Amino acid sequence: MKAIRAWLLLFTIGLVLSGVTAFPLVTEMRLLSELIHGVPAPEAVIVWVDRVRDGLVATDANYPFVAYGTDWLAFAHLVIAMAFWGPWRDPVRNLWVIEWGMICCVAIIPLALIAGPARHLPWGWTVIDMSFGVLGVVPLIMARRLVKRLPTAHP
Repeated sequence: MKAIRAWLLLFTIGLVLSGVTAFPLVTEMRLLSELIHGVPAPEAVIVWVDRVRDGLVATDANYPFVAYGTDWLAFAHLVIAMAFWGPWRDPVRNLWVIEWGMICCVAIIPLALIAGPARHLPWGWTVIDMSFGVLGVVPLIMARRLVKRLPTAHP
């Protein structure tokens, strides 16, 4: 049970961090831009980070209501994290939540492959987005395997 909870905690922490960091995007991109200018980085990465920063700053200054969309994105991450309270308490009965999370992780890949190019994101950014699904599914696979080994009330 401890190992299941450890894997679920790892996944949940990832969701919470993804959610919480979606609120202060302008501040985060300003910090990232400052940081990336202080270290050796490929010029294309610096140009992209600065472009994203400039877009967020301009949007925030002129159309702050657009950030409401990322507020909902953040909220969704936090709510999804709350759904994993069920498997934390009773992993056998709530195995479906773990499997649903796995499906969500896999679904990130086609979304990134479709939306990334449609929104003119660099390929590397799309790969980074897909990595969240690939990395996110690992703790869920591990938790599912461990839950399947637990005795159940059903034959």
